[in-house]
Amino acid sequence: MSFYDIYSQNKNFDLEKSFKLASSAAIQDILLQDNLNLTQFVSLLSGEAQNNLESMAQKAQAVTRRHFGNVVQLYTPMYLSNYCDNSCLYCGFNLNNDIKRRTLTLEEVEKEAQLISSSGLKHILILTGESRAKSPVSYIQDCVRLLKKYFTSISLEVYSLTEDEYAQLVDQGVDGLTIYQEVYDEQLYAKMHVSGPKKDYRFRLDAPERGAQAKLRSISIGTLLGLGDWRREIFFLGLHAKYLQDNFPDVEIGISVPRIQPQVSGFKPLCQVSDENIVQIILALRLFLPRLSITISTRENPEFRENLLSLGVTRMSAGSNTSVGGRTFCRKDEQPSQFEIQDQRNVTQIKAAIESKGYQPVSKDWLNL
Repeated sequence: MSFYDIYSQNKNFDLEKSFKLASSAAIQDILLQDNLNLTQFVSLLSGEAQNNLESMAQKAQAVTRRHFGNVVQLYTPMYLSNYCDNSCLYCGFNLNNDIKRRTLTLEEVEKEAQLISSSGLKHILILTGESRAKSPVSYIQDCVRLLKKYFTSISLEVYSLTEDEYAQLVDQGVDGLTIYQEVYDEQLYAKMHVSGPKKDYRFRLDAPERGAQAKLRSISIGTLLGLGDWRREIFFLGLHAKYLQDNFPDVEIGISVPRIQPQVSGFKPLCQVSDENIVQIILALRLFLPRLSITISTRENPEFRENLLSLGVTRMSAGSNTSVGGRTFCRKDEQPSQFEIQDQRNVTQIKAAIESKGYQPVSKDWLNL
């Protein structure tokens, strides 16, 4: 069995019927309980739950403190390449976009690493476009061997790999994987991914399981908000995260819920997701899965990110740049970014903001504190 079997069993789940059964009294009763079932999770995604966000926030804050204390883990992305073989309508790296392409040399990777490491960050997420020819696994391995000199935790956000390929990278020092399904609605997924290897819905969906089987320590999944109906998408994201927690108890499972941001193709969201919707999403996921790591990225603006800290967020990106070589080798107008970031503060500024909210920003791997 894989998560695709769970998805298939639930893809016609009648959310609207369940939402109609969610009353304010039922929501308050749910908040008195610690171990929620799927029906209760669905209730927390309902319209009625929007009227109970304050109560949900109080419970979510207590749950987060219980499991994570007041620690917020910091990391930053490093883009190695923006060559891509896919035509994903929402992405700035779409192969049909007329942008400048490049892959960093190992010398360039090291200079970027030195600059990032000097900020105090020791968790890094390395990203590529989805081109096996321009950023093969052998190239990623070479980069990882180099980056180990500077970082205590190295995570991947690259094209979907086989279990053996993930295992090879674990052997080189990779301990984390970030891979978003982007959209769980299988029919919409086919429309958004016009061509390329990423069009294979099932291979993408099963990638987190292959990573877990390859002994990765942490795996983060997500859905790109603004494509499918957000309540249905978060329903499947919650199911997916629970499936991974249940089947791989030794792996830290996390989620992220990025919203579509402007990029070079001008793609517009198919549906709007408000700040209030994001708040409800984070609260519902925290209460359903108390041990879940929750990331909020620099796609969101500084004030909103800070306000989310008390609601269940446990990881934040800092000092982000979404261009290849964007920190050391090119001006902003020379190299295209994958998407526009909203929080452009440096690491020192973000640490200060987190501390001002009563939380402790952590830059190193927890094993090396």
